[in-house]
Amino acid sequence: MIARAGVLLTGCILDLLIGDPKIFYHPVRIIGSLIKGTEGILKGLAKGKGKKAEFLAGCGVVFIVTAVSAAVPFFLFKWAYGLSFKLGFALESLFCFQLLAAKGLYTESWKVGRALEKGDTENARKAVSMIVGRDTARLDEAGIARAAVETVAENTSDGVLAPLLFMAVFGVCGGFFYKAVNTMDSMMGYKNEKYLYLGRAAARLDDLCNYLPARITAGLLILAAFLLGYDGKQAFRIYRRDRYCHASPNSAHGEAAVAGALGIRLAGDAWYFGVLHKKPFIGDPVRAVEPEDIRRAGKMMFVAEALAMAVILTVFLVLA
Repeated sequence: MIARAGVLLTGCILDLLIGDPKIFYHPVRIIGSLIKGTEGILKGLAKGKGKKAEFLAGCGVVFIVTAVSAAVPFFLFKWAYGLSFKLGFALESLFCFQLLAAKGLYTESWKVGRALEKGDTENARKAVSMIVGRDTARLDEAGIARAAVETVAENTSDGVLAPLLFMAVFGVCGGFFYKAVNTMDSMMGYKNEKYLYLGRAAARLDDLCNYLPARITAGLLILAAFLLGYDGKQAFRIYRRDRYCHASPNSAHGEAAVAGALGIRLAGDAWYFGVLHKKPFIGDPVRAVEPEDIRRAGKMMFVAEALAMAVILTVFLVLA
């Protein structure tokens, strides 16, 4: 347990110092390639056999991808620890660091804010297109800033706290399991003709895995708002009111807390693949969204991560 606490702490520190280094072939890219290949094979086997066959093929993708994603690091860590504790610890810490995305999320989102502050709308639009899934061509400056804030708020759970919590409870292999599920949802969890049945299992499992992390994230973001001098009371009020204003049962929790803390309105209608999707607003427009809100959301993310790490370390020390 002390070793796991050390791995998590080392991984968090490396992520904060280094971010997403380009010199490494990121494990999530490998998982993405596994998903694509497995999906292609099983989808081909189910082709023309109806909705049930497509759903079962999707279940097969989920089983194979999660099993391989957790088993490979498990045996790799077992081999490394068999050689020496230091090697195993270093390898686990390295992978823990790569499964966290706080520094990378902040860096990429602030590229949007920096471009907006310079009045460079086109570069801001290009930068935000790298971190959101929606169409960005129609976004004005406020829409670009809003999209970046939403991404930071939502991914505080998906990219930072959820993998951290899974690693705390199940070890780094649990973090790989979570990343496999989350990546499958991002690649297959669409309600369109192609993935309505094929991606259903991945989407449902992602909802299940994110149920507790999303709500824990919201609570930590509200605490972060108080600590940073933002409007913590409003963060709690808006969270209670708007936490389900999203098609996903989990995605609006972080957004609602951030929107309330900053006194801005997020979400609303958005274009995806040329189709307008009607979505409710989250938060109240106490003031207009501005580029600095991207940085403020990033600060809330970092403080929420620090709070989570403090709780995890305390629990580990008490139980050790």
